[in-house]
Amino acid sequence: MRRYACVWFPDWPMDRLRRARRDPPPSCHSAGPDETAFVLTEQGVTGLRVAAANGVAKWLGVTPGLRFADARSRAPDVQAEPVDRAADARALEALALWATRWTPLAMVDGMDALRLDITGCARLFGGEGHLLSDIGERLSAGGITARIGAGPTPGAAWALARHGAGRVTVCRAGQEVSEALTDLPVSGLRLDEAAERLLRRFGLTRIGQLYDIDRTALARRFSSKEAVSAVRFRLDQALGLYPEPLNPIRTPPDYAPRQSFVEPLISGDGLTAALDTLTEQLCELLERDGRGARDFTLTAFRADGSAASVSLSTARPVRDRAHILRLFRDRIEQIDPGFGIDLVELSAGRTGPLETDARPLSRDLAADPVDPVALSALADRLTARLGAGTVRIARPEASHDPSRAEALAVYDGALEDWTDTRSVPRSDRPARMLDQPEAVEVLAEVPDGPPLRFVWRRVPRRVKRADGPERIAPEWWRTFDSEARARDYYRIEDEEGRRYWVFREGLYQDGRGGLPRWYVHALFS
Repeated sequence: MRRYACVWFPDWPMDRLRRARRDPPPSCHSAGPDETAFVLTEQGVTGLRVAAANGVAKWLGVTPGLRFADARSRAPDVQAEPVDRAADARALEALALWATRWTPLAMVDGMDALRLDITGCARLFGGEGHLLSDIGERLSAGGITARIGAGPTPGAAWALARHGAGRVTVCRAGQEVSEALTDLPVSGLRLDEAAERLLRRFGLTRIGQLYDIDRTALARRFSSKEAVSAVRFRLDQALGLYPEPLNPIRTPPDYAPRQSFVEPLISGDGLTAALDTLTEQLCELLERDGRGARDFTLTAFRADGSAASVSLSTARPVRDRAHILRLFRDRIEQIDPGFGIDLVELSAGRTGPLETDARPLSRDLAADPVDPVALSALADRLTARLGAGTVRIARPEASHDPSRAEALAVYDGALEDWTDTRSVPRSDRPARMLDQPEAVEVLAEVPDGPPLRFVWRRVPRRVKRADGPERIAPEWWRTFDSEARARDYYRIEDEEGRRYWVFREGLYQDGRGGLPRWYVHALFS
């Protein structure tokens, strides 16, 4: 008899975000999901809705599915961010690959669960109970909330994981599936909301109530043939009367050619020759599958049992042998042969489809003045010499705040399309800004106008010309700070011809934080 396990993550978006922000970069949300009421939102049919909520928000009555406006009425200080479904899906797929430690047949089940075929695997862990306990303990140690169900069908495991009495609920071998599912709600059949609503309208709230109803009589109760077919189909799947195929996730193909030596290598020339051979073999493997790679690692296993490795990354997937050798040329000297090298391995990671565009005969005939392949190759050489993350490009951000309207990102082989009018920087703004606005002391100020004299960096300056204001209001959808103030930006020029981009934070008598304050945000070239 086959055995299946369903691992359900009821707080997956929040758990994934919490794990991603254990060491948050400066640009991340200042408050963690556990410090205050915090929710993740997404756009629904009737507006913004709560996709996930942390423990503090749930304690205040904010639950997933609630309209965000209602959530704010229950928790006025709640903080919110948009849910990142793409990142959640990528992390869940990575977790499915990690779950192959228990079974080779694992797959992603929806947006928040894994399905595992554990047939014949339990004996390797001391029994099914020990296997399921190991799954739960390892996930809990990683900060992931999980509920586990196990049974002879995927549908039964799915229902037990979500509606079982404990964190681990099992339909034991020899126990009838119908008996294990009798008292579970009909939502355990993986039905849509319309079918569940119809069943409840007829007083059918438990799965066991569907067993004794004649299929023809059940069909007469539904006005929709699709709904009754879905109920029949899901019930048969849960009871094992209808097979349910499992499409297991496949581990990425292995691109790691090796070369061993009868006599250990003791010179750098021998290691260079081995790298040349392995690079050729690796490129042939990648070409066979029509793929390229972005991460390359050269590992040398020494005769004394130790190992040394050097790694590099590229902006785009590549399989150009000469390019890979050129990148390794300055790094291969970092490997010390020691008492000799017995084995050398060259592995490729982050593989993906390789874009093969036809190269123009000349630059005049090129559709795009920028050659992305040549630009990526240049970025790779700079990264190999200067270190990872040193090559960055500016990307536009959807924000009215000048500090957020543009962000530096590590170059990943793709250039931003600045021809879009929404992405083109405004010509009346400076090209570069200070890292942080610097406060200035205004000596002569005109209400609702630019300063006449000010002191910046201990030097008094007199304003000769001024233009503005450009008013920018606080982005209420990003911050819920009631003290946030509007800004008036001015382009001013002093008597020596130096031009500044200054702003006044706040308006007179706006009731938010006292008198306005002045800052220099950028300089015009």
